Order: sequence, then structure tokens, then C-alpha cells
Amino acid sequence: MTAAFARWLGGGLGWAMGGPIGALIGFAIGSLLDDRSGAVESQFGRGPSDSTRPTPEGVGDFGLALLVLTAVVMKADGKVLKSELDYVKDVLKKSFGLEKARQLTLMLREVINKDIDPRGVCRQIADNMNAAGRRELLHLLFGIALADGTMGAAELDCLKELARLLRIPQSDFDSIRALFGQTTEDAYTVLEVSQSATDEELKKAYRRMATKHHPDKVAHLGPEAQQAANEKFQQLNQAWDQIRRERGSSI
Repeated sequence: MTAAFARWLGGGLGWAMGGPIGALIGFAIGSLLDDRSGAVESQFGRGPSDSTRPTPEGVGDFGLALLVLTAVVMKADGKVLKSELDYVKDVLKKSFGLEKARQLTLMLREVINKDIDPRGVCRQIADNMNAAGRRELLHLLFGIALADGTMGAAELDCLKELARLLRIPQSDFDSIRALFGQTTEDAYTVLEVSQSATDEELKKAYRRMATKHHPDKVAHLGPEAQQAANEKFQQLNQAWDQIRRERGSSI
């Protein structure tokens, strides 16, 4: 590990400093620090100059895990779309502010250019991150894959494989996928119940899911995880409201 890498990693990192994630992030940082031209242009923005080299303190384990898995999903269909990039930039900007988001986006460019072993990366994450954090990662990855309004077969297969490697149960996968749906059937899937469930069963399901997905469950993982959890919690409530309207009852 270079001294520059170690200094950059000073902002609250733990397990992500080592293993395949650390190696990929180290490569990205090294590439940016070694690029002295300051004039690298791409769809990701202007290359690093003295004032924009990567120094975003406070980007923790969750943020770097997200960065690497984002690269995996964006490469799944063999092309990197501007809509996907814009979605990622928005997530990073909400969590870290404009300047850090710009720096992290430059790092993402470097990571995308590397061969990534999803098995090793996901094993490192699953061994070190709790279930709530892994669900938030999957939720954000679904948003990236759907950023252009469609989900290709390659992207869906990629998400299924990542969920399996992250040890996320099929029920959680289906529920998170349904959060991005529009139908009443999707709303029931979000709550992990059938459409034949009674009002009482629905209330119990909602309370269970509200506890399971409460943003406080990931507060320790940093702002990007909590931001995702807040959005997911809103989607959960929207699904609940949709069911209540459909039933026309006071549940």
C-alpha cells in the first residue's frame, strides 16, 4: 500500500482497506495520483488536476463497496450509459457533496477499467457487513440498473448473482426488486405477502418490514447507506399506501 493510498484511506475505513476492494481502490487512487496531465476528458468529467486529486475524507467501507459493485453492474451489459452515471453521481452528491462526488466518480472510471472478481469482492462484503447494509447495497444497485427505465437480461442476471454472492435471501431480492415496480402485485411482493392476505396479516407484514428496513439499522454505515435506507423506507410506505387504496379499507 502506498503512502498516498494510506493517507487517503484515513477517513474512517476498516475492513475495505484490504482484500480485493482495497486492491481495486488502491489501483484507482494510484492511477489518479500518477496522472499529472490534468486534462483527461471522458464522459466521467475532466481528469484530476492538483485541486481535484482524490482526497475525500469520510468515505467509509460502505461507500467503497458501493463504488466497486457499481462498476460491476455498469459493465454487465457491455456498455456504460450516461443515465446510469447520472444516477450514481446523484447518489454520491446526496451523500458526500458535489466535490467528493466528483472525485469518487473519477475513481469509478478507473475501477470500471479493471477486471473485477465479483466473488472475491462479495465475499469480503458479506464477511464484514451486516444484512441491513447488504440490502442497501442491492437497493442502490437496482436503481443504477434501472436508471434508463429498463432492466436488461444481462443486468438482471448480474443483480441475481451479486445477491447470491452477498448472501441475500431470495425473498429480500424479490422485495427490493418490487420496490421499483408499479403494480399492486408488486406492492404485495414488497411486503412479502400474497394478495390473499387478510388485513391483519398485512398490518403485521408492514410492521415487520418497517422494522427490518428502518434507516436506523444502517446509521453506523455512513451517510450514503442512510440516504439509501431513507429512500427505500419511502418506497415501502408507498407500497403500503397503494395496498390500502386498492383494498379501500382502514387497515
